[in-house]
Amino acid sequence: MVERIEKKILITGAAGMLGKALISRFNDRFCVIALDLNPVKENNSSIVFCPADICNLDALNGIFHKYRPEIVIHAAAYTDVDGCENKTELAYRINGQGTQNIACLCKQIKAKLIYTSTDYVFDGSKGGAYREDDPPNPLNVYGRSKLEGEKAVARTIAEYLIVRTSWLFGAGGKNFVDTIIDKAGKGEQLKVVNDQIGSPTHTESLAQAIEKLIGHIFQKNKRNAYGIYHITNSGTCSWFEFAREIIDLSKTKAQILPLSSAEFARPAQRPAISILDNSRYNEIIGHSLCSWQEALKQYIVKEKGSLR
Repeated sequence: MVERIEKKILITGAAGMLGKALISRFNDRFCVIALDLNPVKENNSSIVFCPADICNLDALNGIFHKYRPEIVIHAAAYTDVDGCENKTELAYRINGQGTQNIACLCKQIKAKLIYTSTDYVFDGSKGGAYREDDPPNPLNVYGRSKLEGEKAVARTIAEYLIVRTSWLFGAGGKNFVDTIIDKAGKGEQLKVVNDQIGSPTHTESLAQAIEKLIGHIFQKNKRNAYGIYHITNSGTCSWFEFAREIIDLSKTKAQILPLSSAEFARPAQRPAISILDNSRYNEIIGHSLCSWQEALKQYIVKEKGSLR
């Protein structure tokens, strides 16, 4: 656990699923500046809420220079994978230029930066787990725009961490777990792809891992440990297997059928195997995340109140 320190941490995308988990994780350890287009204010006077668009450099400049956070976690993004195909310019403006803005301001005020990225920077053709130094080759606009964000960070600032993760679920946002439970609760027949493999990751698990990165690397100034990290809950599954586990654990009954990606056409192509190798994080930090099944149990118990 990171001890309470009188430092400021700015979190972008504060009203999103990951942003909320990060605020919850860091609020009793840092002075949190929560930045979002429409930040959801909580009854907590210790949090500073700042409405701002990451694409508006002038607005960001005022906030960064006013509060001068020591650490910035950039979780804001346009994450609608299929929507990015139809709104390409918006995707690059938010995920690319918006990230460039954040990185430039971090450099100006000498803040350390953590940028959250995605398994979709890979094409899935490796046939196994991807390491941090494997060459990216995104199949869709979302992945390409997030890769642009990675490049912006790496070329702009020296003290950074890029955290790639996958298949996020958690409280406070639209996610696959809630979608499956809602549809199953309505008695809908579910059809889910069974040929895309990855690692579901709970936002609370990822927030804990980011906390450990800050404690082990930033606060100890381990410059040789900067760079890219792959962080997911352990274990792998297909979307179909994930959905089946959700139904088994929750108080829902539904018929679920496996489909191939070809049978379930989407605007954005997805990688077949986008497993991320967590070895670097595990070795440097000395910590590994729990299994995705355990993380799913924790989420359902906390948010839904019970298990089958």
